[in-house]
Amino acid sequence: MDNPCAFSPKAVEQFHQLQQQLRNLWRSVETLDISDVDIVVIPSLSLDQRELQKIEGFHHYEERLLFSLIRLRNPRTRLVYITSQPLHPGIVDYYLQLLPGIPFSHARDRLLLLSTYDSSLNPLSQKILDRPRLIERIRQAVRPNCSFMICYNSTNAERELSIRTGIPLYALDPDLLIWGTKGGSRQIFVEAEVPHPDGSESVWSVSDLAIAAAELWERQPYLRRMVVKLNEGFSGEGNALLDLRSIREVAPGKGSHQARVDAVSEHFHCLQFESKGETWEKFSSRIPELGAIVEAFLEGDKRSPSVQGRITPLGEVEILSTHDQILGGPSGQIYLGCRFPADAAYRLQLQELGMRVGRCLAEKGAIERFGVDFVAVHQPNQDDKPEWDMQAIEINLRKGGTTHPFMTLKFLTNGRYDVSSGLFYSQQGRPKYYIATDNLQKDHYRGLLPNDLMDIIAHHQLHFDTGTETGTVFHLMGCLSEFGKVGLTSIGNSPQQAEDIYNKLVNAMDEETRSPEVFSEESMRLPMLWSGGY
Repeated sequence: MDNPCAFSPKAVEQFHQLQQQLRNLWRSVETLDISDVDIVVIPSLSLDQRELQKIEGFHHYEERLLFSLIRLRNPRTRLVYITSQPLHPGIVDYYLQLLPGIPFSHARDRLLLLSTYDSSLNPLSQKILDRPRLIERIRQAVRPNCSFMICYNSTNAERELSIRTGIPLYALDPDLLIWGTKGGSRQIFVEAEVPHPDGSESVWSVSDLAIAAAELWERQPYLRRMVVKLNEGFSGEGNALLDLRSIREVAPGKGSHQARVDAVSEHFHCLQFESKGETWEKFSSRIPELGAIVEAFLEGDKRSPSVQGRITPLGEVEILSTHDQILGGPSGQIYLGCRFPADAAYRLQLQELGMRVGRCLAEKGAIERFGVDFVAVHQPNQDDKPEWDMQAIEINLRKGGTTHPFMTLKFLTNGRYDVSSGLFYSQQGRPKYYIATDNLQKDHYRGLLPNDLMDIIAHHQLHFDTGTETGTVFHLMGCLSEFGKVGLTSIGNSPQQAEDIYNKLVNAMDEETRSPEVFSEESMRLPMLWSGGY
């Protein structure tokens, strides 16, 4: 976590004055997206780099914000996109050719691509700060009082970049980052009266973590498992599972409090980590720096829905979307993809709970995106309870894995989200559905270049059709050759059509790469969640 105290009061005030300019730019959701402005995109993953290294090809995740190029469908918008390494020209061309009714050359003339030519592990924002001449190029590329900056997540580096360029940052004030940590999320859930699993506040040592775990066990004597989470994680990679069944001899009623603390502390060495290659030694070394919590693991038939919203510069809270997340990993805590929208059985409840969280965040001064992840536990045949018990587990104060698929849909169709139904409608009035993933990954995809992917798309007619507003939009194409990994959003006019489009794409890629019938465990699995509730 950044230390906000590194900034002088004068610098902080300068940043706040810049953010006040956003109020003047803002008229409504629609006009900010289509108005005559210059947009600077900083797709820096300014997160703990040790956590990011658990993600294969994470340095290509700067491509996830390339959906922003679709903003160029407005003929008056200009856009600056900065990356650590230059983007493959074919990837840029791919996005610009998605723009309906806009000549390719016209869109390309309004796009400035810049690069730091730096492949180090430092976040992109820091790389830019280390290059004063690049900062000056950015300053000269935009019009004063008619521009804003967007980013993946906001830290001190993005704040300093905003100050040094004089461009308002449309993102969270880094002083409020605490509310996006695991411990901070739990505090918001209490204040907003949103149901959440029993657990602890943030702790900063292994000994305090063991005490917190023992106390949680004592509050819930029948608990079988609990989750240990670093305060900062990415896609569930900072989570681990503590199985209490192997130390039942010190369960509440059988052993003393100190015996439980000692047993839990010893058993930390047997944690089941979600991330490959993680060890207790590495995990525990980050607790004093990042903090950690322990939380009850919810058993049973469950799903992982989420709700996304944003807080405007005027302090208004809007719900943008709901999703059912597709999770993998040893205990199902790693984000693989999502389906839009969430099941009708609980999507409106998700919206209501998301509004509570958004209003609480707005009161604290937060702006821009927030997402809330839930666990929905199925409890059938209980007349006095809802069919699904919703428990909030995390707030993300950044763009997440569900941001780029939804914004891709919105920008391509220029449609609208209907909060009364939780559905998204195109301008033609058609409800839209999609499946999206960052993790279509198979060994036999390795070696495919972006141009090879374009050949496959063209031959099998897998492209997005602007006429029917259906098809697949790709991202993370830079990951494909080295890691055999690509991201995509398959859009249909029904849940089944979106599923069919996705399956057609996977079959085509397997056919073109002569894949074996048995795929690796890392292959993207998409079990059907839609069951007539839509």
